[in-house]
Amino acid sequence: MNFSLTAEHEMTRQMVREFAAREAAPTIKEHDRAHQVNLDLLHRMADLGILGICIPARYGGAGMDYVCLGLACEELERVDSSLRVVMSVHVGLNSLGLLQWGAEEQKQRWLVPQARGDRYAAYALSEPGAGSDVAAIAATARREGDVYVLNGEKMWISLATVAHNFFVFAKTDPRADPPHQGISAFVVERDMPGVTTGDIHGKLGVRAGSTGWVNMADVAVPVENRIGEEGEGFKIAMSCLDNGRYTVAAGATGLIRACLEASVKYARERYTFGREIGRHQLIQQMISHMARDYEMARLLYL
Repeated sequence: MNFSLTAEHEMTRQMVREFAAREAAPTIKEHDRAHQVNLDLLHRMADLGILGICIPARYGGAGMDYVCLGLACEELERVDSSLRVVMSVHVGLNSLGLLQWGAEEQKQRWLVPQARGDRYAAYALSEPGAGSDVAAIAATARREGDVYVLNGEKMWISLATVAHNFFVFAKTDPRADPPHQGISAFVVERDMPGVTTGDIHGKLGVRAGSTGWVNMADVAVPVENRIGEEGEGFKIAMSCLDNGRYTVAAGATGLIRACLEASVKYARERYTFGREIGRHQLIQQMISHMARDYEMARLLYL
């Protein structure tokens, strides 16, 4: 099998690598310490087409393939995980979900500005009492004429205080058996009355990114904001998570590479018994194993 990158792949990797080194790396520690999202970086990512990298050009994206998405995630997480999280949520969980499941009108309304980076998007599935057990979500969506009235709280939501749109999952039939068949999907906009958000402070990681909660109190969501049919929410949610998992895997590869590079640098700077520790066989073996693991991880997402 041929795992060589195409010219477009190489160009994408180099473009994102240069952006991350030039514009993200110099300030990321500052924003990490301040627990602050660097919105200027998001604007620059939008200008470069990164926020719509694998969305078709007819919907405002760059029209590249999944490998380009993976390469971008690797290069961004090599500098900081919070940058890759933006790709996982805005692109993987939300925009690709709209691309697959949204009607044409919905794609024009939400996907196009998201792919251009004019608006940011999040994915609101997890709750205080439900994470991996999606069928246990408690948020509800009650149909009242031409609107659904949404109530509930979403927790651990990336881009909670940054996103303009939220891909929200709620139960339209709380008595469904099995429970997952009663879940439906909606696009909820930040400026809808009854929507409030906040950030979680004191996190151990991803501190330069927004992670928080989204509360919905009698939020009137138009019927045309429902994605798919009633009861299809679980299926939609799972397909979106598949896209997100790909971006997480590609990003983790970048983190492996960052560790490898830091280890090699240290092995060349640290001296014991009159020579670089990188000259010792045991250190060479450890680094060779890291290099092997990086290549294995890379091949899993290419």
